[in-house]
Amino acid sequence: MTKQEQKEMALKFYTIMYRTRRFEEEVFEFYKRGLMPGLAHLYLGEEAVAAGVCGALEDRDFIGSTHRGHGHLVSRGADLKRMMAEILGKETGYSKGKGGSMHIMAMDKGILGANGIVGGEIPIATGSAYASLYKGTDEVTVCFFGDSAANEGAFHESVNMAAAWNLPIVFVVENNLYGISVDIRRVTKEHHIAKRAAGYGIEGITIDGNDVSKVYETAKEAINKARKGDGPTIIECLTYRWQGHHVGDPGIYRPEEEIAEWKAKEPIIKLEALNFLTKEEIDEIKESVEKEIQEACQFAEESPYAPESEAYTDVFVD
Repeated sequence: MTKQEQKEMALKFYTIMYRTRRFEEEVFEFYKRGLMPGLAHLYLGEEAVAAGVCGALEDRDFIGSTHRGHGHLVSRGADLKRMMAEILGKETGYSKGKGGSMHIMAMDKGILGANGIVGGEIPIATGSAYASLYKGTDEVTVCFFGDSAANEGAFHESVNMAAAWNLPIVFVVENNLYGISVDIRRVTKEHHIAKRAAGYGIEGITIDGNDVSKVYETAKEAINKARKGDGPTIIECLTYRWQGHHVGDPGIYRPEEEIAEWKAKEPIIKLEALNFLTKEEIDEIKESVEKEIQEACQFAEESPYAPESEAYTDVFVD
């Protein structure tokens, strides 16, 4: 990669990661102001995973997302205004305010839906990959999930099927060490989840999930392999969420030293340290993103709630 290409890549990824960071910070503010129904699971600290993986996808590809899925949508280029409106339960949101934070669906971006069930997106994404195989098309599906979801039966069943049938899917484990308050290292014998891939005869890779370039390069290779018909890959991205499990969780079960250690190697600082971008370029990105975020917040806050007559539309009823 030439210096110019590195520069362009740095501009792209810095913008996406900073946009995700600011979006999540404003979601947290809406929660603290009592304007957001329910809870949100913030992506603060994990921005490089979504940015790198989504940057390697093509427009026709699909994504299975999680309850901690805002970063996936932002990285995929979803409409920030419709996202924020959905989180606030407004009718201008992606799902007319009925899905909220954990169930945003953006089919125009290949987002098959975020999922509030731990591991629930894994069989859905596997089904998406099977559909591509069945139709003879060359879309790839990426499935994001957390470390604890890898202990769900749906994970093993889905990976087994994907491996047996060489499905065009990439499984991305966002290993942030904790499932709610449970340290994954206390409940698994082997701490590197990607090693489980060997049991299914597929490739498994563990990488620094805070290094956006490494995430992008690894994802690109796995996606290309899947598109050629050479089957799935498990990519384990080691990362860390700054907040508790959700906005109402203080996260006091985590050692302060651990939090400080991970914040010191967070993805935005990591990219800045490479010096591909000047201070002026970084300031320009921040100014542009701030304008986008404030417009999204204003749009969401001023949007109306859906009328009662909408309560039973777009849902399954007897």
